[in-house]
Amino acid sequence: MDLKLKDKVIVVTGGARGIGESIVRKLAEEDAIPCIIDVNEPLANQVCASLIRINKKCFFAGADLTDAVQCRQAIEKIISRYQKIDGLVNNAGLNDGIGLEEGSYDRFIHSLKLNAVHYYLITELVQSFLKLSKGSIVNICSKVAETGQGDTSGYAAANGMRLEMSTVEAREVIAAGVRVNAVVVAECATPQYEWWLNTLTDPEGQLRKINAKIPLYNRRTSPDEIAETTVFLLSEKSSGINGEFFHVDGGYVHLDRSI
Repeated sequence: MDLKLKDKVIVVTGGARGIGESIVRKLAEEDAIPCIIDVNEPLANQVCASLIRINKKCFFAGADLTDAVQCRQAIEKIISRYQKIDGLVNNAGLNDGIGLEEGSYDRFIHSLKLNAVHYYLITELVQSFLKLSKGSIVNICSKVAETGQGDTSGYAAANGMRLEMSTVEAREVIAAGVRVNAVVVAECATPQYEWWLNTLTDPEGQLRKINAKIPLYNRRTSPDEIAETTVFLLSEKSSGINGEFFHVDGGYVHLDRSI
């Protein structure tokens, strides 16, 4: 399917690895121009170089997403290069394990900055360009906002913010023809997830228990499956969809996990 994304400039935060990298690569397959904003310059440059080698386009603008000045400079760099922005994927984040008993006020606030505040900031910085292009925004979110998870108050609260921002911002920019939707991730086989599994006493046993609770195929979602939905929502093929939450999770959140 031609999603008509050729030469569309799409900003992807956290695009150097994991789900973000998969989104960048899927965009490149559609001949879009993914623009990575990430703090990890070596990884981001590797992704861009690998795409450029196969005659695809990719651009990197480095930034620590908790730093408002760096975020603004990254967007300015993209605009200076392409003079437009057609889409935005807010993706970057980290389940940092900031809970109630082991956390603190300062660590909780940092968790919000790490996982939610830049979703607002980057959107605010690009909104005028998206209004000109009638572009689309996709916010990558986690199921912990709905299901909860022990010892991760910061990340859960941040994802609640992500979901609510998706709803209210969809309403705010609708008159300009800009759409905002969210993709909600549950158990996904990312490098970060693999790292977490390997901190456990019995990684393979724990993974079997997790997979058993995922109704569809009893397996985790792949980053590419998240990316496919995201790219579709960025395209004009999804022009009738706005303010929605798409759970790409094998039925984990909404289906009876005993089936």
